[in-house]
Amino acid sequence: MVFRISVVLLALLSLAGVFMPEAFGEVSARAQALTLSGAGWMYLVIVFVALIFLLYLAVSPMGALRIGGDDAEPEFSRSSWFAMLFSAGMGIGLVFFGAAEPLSHFQRPPEGIEPQSLEAARASLRYVFFHWGLHPWAIYALMGLAMAWFQFNRKSRGLISDLLEPLIGERHSHGAVGKAIDVLAVVATAIGVATTLGFGAMQISAGLSHVTTVPAGFATQAVIIAVAFVLYMASSATGLSRGIKWLSNFNMAVAALLLALVIVLGPTAFIFESLTTTLGAYLNQLPAMSLHMTPFSQRAWVGDWTIFYWAWWIAWAPFVGAFFAKISYGRTVREFVFGVVCGPALVSFVWFAAFGATVLYQQMFQGADQLAALSLGIEHVLFAMADLLPLSSVISWVAIVLLLSFFVTSADSATLVLASMSSESAGDPPLAKKVVWGVLQSLIAVALLAAGGLEALQSVIIVAALPFAVLLVAIMVSLNRTLGEEKRLRERHDREVRHAEVRWLQKERERAEKLEPGAGDL
Repeated sequence: MVFRISVVLLALLSLAGVFMPEAFGEVSARAQALTLSGAGWMYLVIVFVALIFLLYLAVSPMGALRIGGDDAEPEFSRSSWFAMLFSAGMGIGLVFFGAAEPLSHFQRPPEGIEPQSLEAARASLRYVFFHWGLHPWAIYALMGLAMAWFQFNRKSRGLISDLLEPLIGERHSHGAVGKAIDVLAVVATAIGVATTLGFGAMQISAGLSHVTTVPAGFATQAVIIAVAFVLYMASSATGLSRGIKWLSNFNMAVAALLLALVIVLGPTAFIFESLTTTLGAYLNQLPAMSLHMTPFSQRAWVGDWTIFYWAWWIAWAPFVGAFFAKISYGRTVREFVFGVVCGPALVSFVWFAAFGATVLYQQMFQGADQLAALSLGIEHVLFAMADLLPLSSVISWVAIVLLLSFFVTSADSATLVLASMSSESAGDPPLAKKVVWGVLQSLIAVALLAAGGLEALQSVIIVAALPFAVLLVAIMVSLNRTLGEEKRLRERHDREVRHAEVRWLQKERERAEKLEPGAGDL
């Protein structure tokens, strides 16, 4: 039921984008405007609460609970685990927005900041840290922890509806209400993944156009998605412990190479000074940025950036959470939260400091007109930045390879997770179902690109993620209740064990006293 309804809804969405692109773009833009005006504030509040809730779990006694039970041992090493976390959780977005977003904020900063000023430069990096730091990983960690706990500790099916069973009961979670929740999760996830694939296709196309004679445009983007489809379906057929694991480790190696090239060949001292200063400002202003709206000026900046990002992360949350759950067996709650939230966020800070500070340095101090590259499209900024560095062609090709690899890893993981989320039974889903989802997410990406590129991608993701944002609140309540019950059961068991030990010692003392007076004290 979930599989069929989800496929039909997403197929209709794809057909509308391909055959009625203008009407589709107009409808999605109107729906986005209504969502932002009526419920934009909800995204900010819910995501901030999710971050606070996870930190509470990590430092509370519930942090000692282990996914899979006390005797569970992790399946993957910490390095492979971290590589898969990072590749599935961010991937393409880091390369797509790494240089472009800081430059965009520099040109069009948040409310009250003069464009292209020193304060705009400082704010640009601070808000990039905000958008790619603790908050997105908190969304992923919340969903991943809930799915891992219910799947491994409560032996559920691994579906989103199972997470709400403590609140709505088993009858509803397995009935029509549960299936509606699962359909909602699958549709939001498929759109979120397709949005990312669209970003990747746009930038790979721009990169190939920059370093070769291949023309950029929709046709090239469609060919890139088709080639990537063959690659990620081949990887998906090899399973989780081989294809995705190997690709994730490869991604980390190539990403580390690209990051090292930019840091060494770029303004190294300026990069680390910017990292240090921006990290301090980010931590200092974290609560204010987390709840910042513009009700008086009515500027669209928060909706265009912060709310779009929060919606994007929320739409990705079922996919990323389910994937994180599959690879996190044996981790404690505390290890999972700090590993998912803090570790990748620190890498994101270094990444955006390197790429953002480099492009801002070129714009502000080297006389380069990188804003002209930005006017051509966000996807062109990275390659314009590379042009002003030594070994520019090497940097561009490494970036293209990394984009394609991230593309394949994200789509590979998504086919596995979408197939699992639309199956009634736990375990590895059949290959035929993976193929259906592999084809469908590629079609959705092509449809969204045909319907208006970046603007259509942003509009659809903001609307699609809203219902699931509300579900996140219910998942927090359910998870807190479930972990609290587990902690109380564990404490009661420990008390019973201690009492049994005391009773046993008392009996041993009495027995010894009967055999030899005074031996009981010994």
